[in-house]
Amino acid sequence: MTTHPQRLVKLQGASNFRDLGGYTGHQGAPVRWGRIYRSDHLGRLSTSDHAELRRRGVATALDFRGLQEGAADAYTVPGLQRHALSIEPTVVQQMQAISEQGLVLNADSAAGLMEDLYRSIVRQQAAQLRQFFSHVLAAEQALVFHCTAGKDRTGIAAALLLQALGVARETVMQDFLLTNQVFQAPSPLKHALPDDVRQVLWSVRPQYLQAAWQVMDDEYGGVQAYLRDALGLDAPALSALSQRLLEPR
Repeated sequence: MTTHPQRLVKLQGASNFRDLGGYTGHQGAPVRWGRIYRSDHLGRLSTSDHAELRRRGVATALDFRGLQEGAADAYTVPGLQRHALSIEPTVVQQMQAISEQGLVLNADSAAGLMEDLYRSIVRQQAAQLRQFFSHVLAAEQALVFHCTAGKDRTGIAAALLLQALGVARETVMQDFLLTNQVFQAPSPLKHALPDDVRQVLWSVRPQYLQAAWQVMDDEYGGVQAYLRDALGLDAPALSALSQRLLEPR
């Protein structure tokens, strides 16, 4: 189901634009197709891409990029309202600092930094994630949420949304890992990070999302408790979310 032909939306300016429809949620009800999308950034979309978003009725974009990221690849898409839910990136800066100190930076240490990023988002970015769910609940038309690559900040938001809808953890992980099949990383810059570190930076591994889940399990008592206690999604809110995004049974 993760590789369903309807899932990947082929755009000229974004490689990781995906429909979250079709996954099985509460009581066997599937997530509606064409209602909510996840993506890498939208700053390089073509005019034909803009037309495709209009055809799909995508009217809202939730942008998790930090301030400098958003300014570097700003976008205006006709008919699309952008809301900034900024979560500042930290991993690249940490990698650069390690290299500048003359310390060894390899794939394993880079992966450890990525796991720390996922833990920190769960612990420190609840306000942005609450806003994310508020926008999803309020959206009357189709919506897309994204960061730069559409894999880490976006990946956590997608995982939380799917689990709020009752999608099984195994399926959520499959959707998370689909980035590795479809995302096209940017060309390396001069004096860029080593190839093995760059590969870590532009891909996802199961242990990243597992690190986020471990925080929720250990510190909140599970994902559903995190949704309730950290993000304020009580039973009526979860019911409203299901009514909006799941097919009726």
